Amino acid sequence: MPFLNATSQTSASFILNGIPGLEEVHLWISFPLCTMYSIAITGNFGLMFLIYSEESFHRPMYIFLALLSFTDVLTCTITLPKTLCILWFNLKEIDFNACLTQMFFVHTFTGMESGVLMLMALDRYVAICQPLRYVTILTNSVIAKAGLLTFLRGVMLVIPFTFLTKHLPYCRGNVIPHTYCDHMSVAKISCGNVKVNAVYGLVVALLIGGFDIVCITISYTMILQAVVSLSSADARQKAFSTCTAHICAIVITYVPAFFTFFTHRYGGHTIPPHIHIIMANLYLLMPPTMNPIVYGVKTKQIRECVIKLLLKGKDASSHNT
Repeated sequence: MPFLNATSQTSASFILNGIPGLEEVHLWISFPLCTMYSIAITGNFGLMFLIYSEESFHRPMYIFLALLSFTDVLTCTITLPKTLCILWFNLKEIDFNACLTQMFFVHTFTGMESGVLMLMALDRYVAICQPLRYVTILTNSVIAKAGLLTFLRGVMLVIPFTFLTKHLPYCRGNVIPHTYCDHMSVAKISCGNVKVNAVYGLVVALLIGGFDIVCITISYTMILQAVVSLSSADARQKAFSTCTAHICAIVITYVPAFFTFFTHRYGGHTIPPHIHIIMANLYLLMPPTMNPIVYGVKTKQIRECVIKLLLKGKDASSHNT
């Protein structure tokens, strides 16, 4: 008898089994994940507050950075609390509809993060290749519309995931060998034909990740051509330095994303399940953790502002004592 059918889906639940093969060390694995999550929340909220409170940061580059931080907070928050409940308290059950909801937001926010990175690459292109038109091209209205379209793109492309997954028959049990619900992890425990799910997942990956990477590559190719043509070595170094943090963010985001995507589809028999699950968690947690650190270290204006605030706080505390 099927575990789930058309009449029982709304009342059924799944079991998120955590990290297969490493159940005995779940507690120890939770500590670095919890630490990274704490750093991600603190760092991204701090970065958003800094950009909001400092008028000098009310520019397109920093507005896009605030949007990236906001997306990062949502991306890790949709999964990490439930993951920690599994690892700490063995609370593995998740309602079927809650699982679909988590799946929807996981893919929507990761798609949005990719889109924001693409918009930041376009921002750097305009700043370096069209500096005189920078303010007139990237107005607040254009930034708001670009952010909204990026979000809507993710929503419209991810919605079919939920319908495709919801109508699959689940007769192989209800145990998902994962710490959160993602599209293929849920689909793979179905006894139905998941070929459509796999093909559509590939199409979405190409329409979001593939499209964004092409735009990023074209932007940086044109940026490189513009920077190389500069006669001053100082000007070239300054232009490159404005892109360093963004390039690091791209690497941090896309490397674990590609690893997770391809191992799900082509490396299931060669890569141990626990490696895949750990990388899938890092794929969602690494960018939110590292992006505030990278931008804080690599962006001179942010670094100087943070140092100024820290020194101001130190002076205030010394006066109080």
